[in-house]
Amino acid sequence: MSDTSVLSSSNGTATPARPVSLFTIVLLLALFAAFLLVIRWFYHPAATAAFNGAPENLPKELEWRANTDARRKTLREVREKEAKDATTYGWVDKNAGVVRLPLERAMDLTAEHYGAKK
Repeated sequence: MSDTSVLSSSNGTATPARPVSLFTIVLLLALFAAFLLVIRWFYHPAATAAFNGAPENLPKELEWRANTDARRKTLREVREKEAKDATTYGWVDKNAGVVRLPLERAMDLTAEHYGAKK
């Protein structure tokens, strides 16, 4: 007799093998849900704290990361520089002829340029 997925009945006709029962499917889903609950209950990822080290131990380009005060000071300086750059005229690259304009003036020039083409 061969091992196949077809069973023979008492009258000699072939019947297909039974499909997986609904009970088995529900049991597997319940086991999976229980696994997820256990993972959620016990798994707590470690939060990494901000780097707070001595500025003397850092290279020059990373001194701003030394502590919270250094990071705040650097952020304040960057924001001041960006605010100044957004409101003043200046050269970006003098050899290439690239200038920096205040945002309002740049928007006016752009509107004039593209408005004239219509």
